[in-house]
Amino acid sequence: MVLAVLQNASFEAFLVGGCVRDLLMGIKPKDFDITTNATPEQIIALFPKTFYENTYGTVGVVTCGEENLPVCSDESVKIVEVTPYRLETTYSDNRHPDEVLWSKDINDDLKRRDFTCNAMAYNPVTGELIDPFEGQSDIEKGVIRAVGAPDVRFNEDALRLMRAIRLMSQLDFDIHTVTRESLEKNAHLLNNISRERVRDEFIKLLMTNFPMRGLIVMKETGLLQYVVPELERGIGIEQNQAHRFDVWEHNLRTVQHAADKNWPLHVRLSAVFHDISKPETRRYSKEKNDYTFYGHDVVGGRVTREIMERLKFPKDLVEKVSMFVRWHMFFSDTEQITLSAVRRLITNVGKENIWDLIDLRMCDRIGTGRPKEEPYRLRMYESMVEQALQDPISLKMLKTDGKRIMDVTQETPGPKIGYVLHALFDEVLENPEKNTEEYLDNRARELILLSIDELKALGKAGKEEMEEKNKEKVQEIRKQFKVKS
Repeated sequence: MVLAVLQNASFEAFLVGGCVRDLLMGIKPKDFDITTNATPEQIIALFPKTFYENTYGTVGVVTCGEENLPVCSDESVKIVEVTPYRLETTYSDNRHPDEVLWSKDINDDLKRRDFTCNAMAYNPVTGELIDPFEGQSDIEKGVIRAVGAPDVRFNEDALRLMRAIRLMSQLDFDIHTVTRESLEKNAHLLNNISRERVRDEFIKLLMTNFPMRGLIVMKETGLLQYVVPELERGIGIEQNQAHRFDVWEHNLRTVQHAADKNWPLHVRLSAVFHDISKPETRRYSKEKNDYTFYGHDVVGGRVTREIMERLKFPKDLVEKVSMFVRWHMFFSDTEQITLSAVRRLITNVGKENIWDLIDLRMCDRIGTGRPKEEPYRLRMYESMVEQALQDPISLKMLKTDGKRIMDVTQETPGPKIGYVLHALFDEVLENPEKNTEEYLDNRARELILLSIDELKALGKAGKEEMEEKNKEKVQEIRKQFKVKS
């Protein structure tokens, strides 16, 4: 629609950048960018709803979902960014062009772009593909290659150093030899980039399908030391007999499993940082004849907080991830663990976080080199978590209590009150609709007139029924997690 409006107004207009790459690869683009020979003012004049809040000529065109516009059937086209063909001059700060000029030639715009796979323009109406740097061929080869001289591209915007690796991980490509050499040569330029921009690119890397591969290349090219140097401390740090890999590879395999499971960002961050402090807490135990890492979870929680604050992560995410790292070593010996201990863990991390913590533990387990993410012990622990999260079947469910019964019956404190409560509970279990204040008050007045022996018999039946119901609930939970009752 946006392309058609521009072209009907006698302007050139092309899809450009990542959306062209994705279309050629058979991937649905997340958004669409357009480049044109129209100026920002001319673009704005053609559309009813736009916004223009930058110095680079990019106009956001709102196509749907707002007043006097159609309902959005596809959120990817709700806002389409339209930018004039651009010429850029020097980059003094390795971040922004010193001057931006408009051009009338699409090739001027394409030659300023980062990588060949992103330096193509496509007209879906005519089928015309403009590809001066052989981006289509590089896509077919599975190669990330800088447009023109890579040193020039990376000096223009040093964030492209990380973007190259992120695209490699996202697309499962390789990095062209010359481009990779330039990454190593220019890694130090990343110091000139704001921590916020570095953080955002780091997030994008972790959210790809192959974060492990990306982190390895970041280390090999020297980029990692400018982002999270703490991860490199784990290289060569041998672990105990439960682990096949050093701390470095273990952390990487842990986050890779989180990606394989398509788990969210906070789980992936927790995975990559969970053993960040094993190097400084490692001690050799003569008694165990092995290495120990006592306190690495506590120290790691603090270090994770420092890393994320340095990278300007949002406060709530910092709190969540550092908490996960702190508690990732929750006790899982189901022969000794108690339900109260499980409840304490849930209290520490919050009901809303407990299952994500379990997911982190699965990642941690796979990261050791073990084949099963959920062995029997962990499934048993999960069943105990589920049990702890369930409200037990108890007298608390009644819409009355001992004090209320004494008030409505004028009975003094004594065992009769307990027997009445259990008798009422037995009735409510059989007929939940009876669990009203009016019914329970009236029934309590009737029951209190019974003898102590009659009440005791009714109360005993109610207590036994409650215990039986709770047993059934626990058995059902354990069956769900395939553990022994």
